[in-house]
Amino acid sequence: MAPMTASSPPRGPAAQAGRAALAGRALRRLVVASFILLAVLLAGPLLTLAFGSASLRADWRAASHRPAGLAPDPAGHHEAIVQVYAARTFGWRGAFADHTWLAAKPEGADRYTRYEVIGWYARGGGSAMSVSDQRAPDAEWYGNAPRLLRELRGPAAAAVIAGLPGAVATYPYPHRYSAWPGPNSNTFIAHLGRALPELALALPSTAIGKDYLPHGDWFARTPSGTGYQVSLGGVLGLSAAGEEGLELNVLGLVTGIDWRHPALKLPGIGRVPSM
Repeated sequence: MAPMTASSPPRGPAAQAGRAALAGRALRRLVVASFILLAVLLAGPLLTLAFGSASLRADWRAASHRPAGLAPDPAGHHEAIVQVYAARTFGWRGAFADHTWLAAKPEGADRYTRYEVIGWYARGGGSAMSVSDQRAPDAEWYGNAPRLLRELRGPAAAAVIAGLPGAVATYPYPHRYSAWPGPNSNTFIAHLGRALPELALALPSTAIGKDYLPHGDWFARTPSGTGYQVSLGGVLGLSAAGEEGLELNVLGLVTGIDWRHPALKLPGIGRVPSM
């Protein structure tokens, strides 16, 4: 029998049992760490539900689409205007995510056009794209008040409006929609941001789907154009940018820090403090 040297691994039943015990402890640590991570990620959405920012009992048939009074009246504002809005998604999904859209009014126009992706439009093979002037630019999204994310007026707005048809035409998922991880309404608005750098658009961390990159890409500029991101199917990623700050995406839920406008970014909650 060959003698055991200092470099020889221990053998026999006792050694195998020791290795099994080590593997078992490592697995338990991994399970515990996974549960802790899941609890941290879900804490924000659960608090959002608890404090009434999202509702489990909402009825879409009775939900309001009232204008919020955030869009300038075209009758008194001749110049070109572009606005980007976000509002909590309908029902329990609002504990996790926002729905975003863009509204634009060319110079001299008497009404706004809304550009957005609406999931149920894609049912039956239809297009999820909606380019319409039939709804107020700042209408509540099924009872949820919109927040103004970005506004451009005059020549800056006119430059974005001139590029909108081309940007809309190059969106790669007009007939596909998935609330998680994308492509969805936020994937579309993020695409417009990347296609129209004049927009300088930073989407909220609660815009789940904004990190879903097209064509299976894993590296891209952030929607604001002020930094870069890596993203694996919108499920796992990291971004760093002047406008967005530093964001870590785990399962589509984003945690981060905004250093330009100091704030934390928490899953489901968004910015703390809010702007």
